[in-house]
Amino acid sequence: MRILVVEDDPALRLGITRTLQAEGWQVDAVTDGEYALAATATESYDAAVLDLGLPRRDGFGVLQHWRGAGHDLAVLILTARDELPDRLRGLNAGADDYLAKPFEPEELVARLRAVTRRRLGSASNLLAVGALQFNTDSRELRLRDERLPLTPREAALIELLMASPGTAVPKSRIVSAMSSWEANFSPNLVEIYILKLRRKLVDAAADVAIVTVRGVGYAMEPA
Repeated sequence: MRILVVEDDPALRLGITRTLQAEGWQVDAVTDGEYALAATATESYDAAVLDLGLPRRDGFGVLQHWRGAGHDLAVLILTARDELPDRLRGLNAGADDYLAKPFEPEELVARLRAVTRRRLGSASNLLAVGALQFNTDSRELRLRDERLPLTPREAALIELLMASPGTAVPKSRIVSAMSSWEANFSPNLVEIYILKLRRKLVDAAADVAIVTVRGVGYAMEPA
């Protein structure tokens, strides 16, 4: 999952970025509203952590622009403003949830997971294809009762594929979701990681296949 953090406080921005990276997510961070709009004009994000009190363009303006432009990323508003009118204004503008400062890192992560699940139309933290299950909270992949070890990037890729079983995930979408400004993920790396996952699934006799959809990308389906 690729996340945009929009926060002007340097210490808080760094803390949020490190917290989310520790979950295995790819994170880009910007300092004001105009940079936020520039980032989403050129990159695709699954979610954003958006402060309301931003320089140049405030969070309300950023959120309204995103929704008006059809950006479907999940948005968690993060602000020191805890008055009911501000909460309602943010939610009415298209935010998915609201978290007031100060907050605990664990709550930020939990709320971000919840809003992204809702955006995907799922209330559960379990993704399943055949007997294979992936827990989006613990980042564990299990085949029946057996845990299959994954690297953070393998977990990110398996989550993308299992979120839409039987549907081709474009290679460009995989590259974007697994990249950040600090660490690019090339199309060639996608092929390498697909090969690694295929081998793990075959070795585990998972009865699940990652199929190549020519000219599009990859899909996971029961074998």
